[in-house]
Amino acid sequence: MELSTVSSNLLYAAFIIYLVATFFFGGTIRDKQRKKSGIAGKIGITLTIVGFLTQIGYFITRWIASGHAPVSNLFEFTTFFGMMLVLAFIVMYFIYRINVLGLFALPIALLIIAFASMFPSEISPLVPSLQSHWLYIHVTTASLGQAVLSVSFVAGLIFLIRQIDQSEKSKHTFWLEFVIYMLATALAFIIISSSFNAVNYQVTFEAPIQEQPTEIKYQMPAIAGPTDGELITEGMSPLFEVPQWMRGQDAAIKFNTMIWSFLGGLVLYWLARLILRKRIGAAVQPLLRKVNPELVDEISYRAVAIGFPIFTLGALIFAMIWAQQAWDRFWGWDPKEVWALITFFFYAAYLHLRLSRGWQGMKSAWLAVGGFAIIMFNLLAVNLIISGLHSYA
Repeated sequence: MELSTVSSNLLYAAFIIYLVATFFFGGTIRDKQRKKSGIAGKIGITLTIVGFLTQIGYFITRWIASGHAPVSNLFEFTTFFGMMLVLAFIVMYFIYRINVLGLFALPIALLIIAFASMFPSEISPLVPSLQSHWLYIHVTTASLGQAVLSVSFVAGLIFLIRQIDQSEKSKHTFWLEFVIYMLATALAFIIISSSFNAVNYQVTFEAPIQEQPTEIKYQMPAIAGPTDGELITEGMSPLFEVPQWMRGQDAAIKFNTMIWSFLGGLVLYWLARLILRKRIGAAVQPLLRKVNPELVDEISYRAVAIGFPIFTLGALIFAMIWAQQAWDRFWGWDPKEVWALITFFFYAAYLHLRLSRGWQGMKSAWLAVGGFAIIMFNLLAVNLIISGLHSYA
């Protein structure tokens, strides 16, 4: 068996182990008997560690097979980010011993790892601009910092579901449901993409790109077709064409994928609402009655206090040193650099408001959710939509 195949199998195994561990953590909030709950929690964290070690095995075998640290494209970076999120959860678990954190942290890590599977996973040689030891230092440190900051979002989400008054509609219930809907959208994207990939769905359009006829291949049925595009294979005709300013070769495909994801998320969200017959936050809230809100608020703050300096070191300081060596300048206003700076300022403001203004509890939790939204925008939109010097995927 080739080493690359072994690496892929280890990643699949880690994914399954994390999934099973999530169910055990779920058992800790349903079980009224403390002894049984404690056993379920111990099994859950044990499986999580086994899954993490399995994913470490994936990382090492892929490194050996490729000859370089597997963090050079979006598939490798995203799987590494998911692995670091699991590591950050394990560390926080042993500090605070709170099982419910695993029930929320592991599904987020699973979504991230599953999202990585949407990108090409073939091993390829490094492009010349990445052939530097700073690749390992900068990317791994930045990813670890983002992963620890993401734990702040997990704890903040638990706090919001636990504390928001669900007896009547309010701006808090609306935005909490919106956050849940966005998680459903991410899940819908994975399900829809995997389904169409499984049946090898593809339709081809021909459209003028820079006044040249260009073939544009869709991996999903075209709700939004390319501007002035003509369907040249059998398939569903688009309902409308994208605007003129989306004339780029991949712009229409990405816009079409976004439409499918938001529609799929809407279906999943309202399906859950129909089954539960209430807002999802209201349905989950009774399960979190045993959660100490002050403890999860403390975890959210502590994750930022730990993750912020790590992120600053990796995403800014190490990045500037590498930029000076590679491009003869410390700063160039590349989209990735700009959003790293925005992330830095946001979490700096979080710490300032938390420590100087006393923004604890609800305000702090909403800031943690906003910070995670910035991290996800940096991972998704900046990498996939906005082109720049960091577009290596």
